[in-house]
Amino acid sequence: MIKKLVIASGNKGKLLEIQALLSPINIEVLPQSLFNVPEAAEPHCTFIENALAKARNASLHTGLPALADDSGLCLEALDGAPGVHSAYFAGEPRDDEKNNAHLQKVLKDHYNRFAHYYCCMVLVRRHDDPQPLIAEGVWSGAILKKPRGQNGFGYDPLFMDNKTGKSVAELPVEIKNKISHRGQAMRKMLLLIENLPNTEL
Repeated sequence: MIKKLVIASGNKGKLLEIQALLSPINIEVLPQSLFNVPEAAEPHCTFIENALAKARNASLHTGLPALADDSGLCLEALDGAPGVHSAYFAGEPRDDEKNNAHLQKVLKDHYNRFAHYYCCMVLVRRHDDPQPLIAEGVWSGAILKKPRGQNGFGYDPLFMDNKTGKSVAELPVEIKNKISHRGQAMRKMLLLIENLPNTEL
């Protein structure tokens, strides 16, 4: 089985979430920053292509299996935007507060505030893995008019979970990991990892 796994991300909040989600299995999880892996280009218009590019990049530079996810916020009123551009919705450099302020501004005159978080997670066993493991997760909700809560990152203060009626930033991390798009994708990925033949790795 996999002994070490590189997480292809420099996002501290995302790294903490993924490490927590991987804790039940005996895999050493390492951030790509330990290997000075350069950030991968994400020029694609789909989450799956960007996730695959990041995983292949991390594996190429470390020689280890790599896990990457590409996730974002998709709004009905904006035809799926910001989507793959969620991290830089307000421009570069990336800034969560600016992104949230820009989202509120864009939605100011929209009645439809339905939204969902989407996550595509990819694991490659080597950089040229012809058969990467792929898992997806979707978390439905709506965008609040005012931010609420202190936890999480990204759009979490504005994203209201449909089932609890709370913003993601109001949810304890344990609850978030159980119901989030990333949590859903990771549980599916864990099953894929556990079902890998021992001879593959």
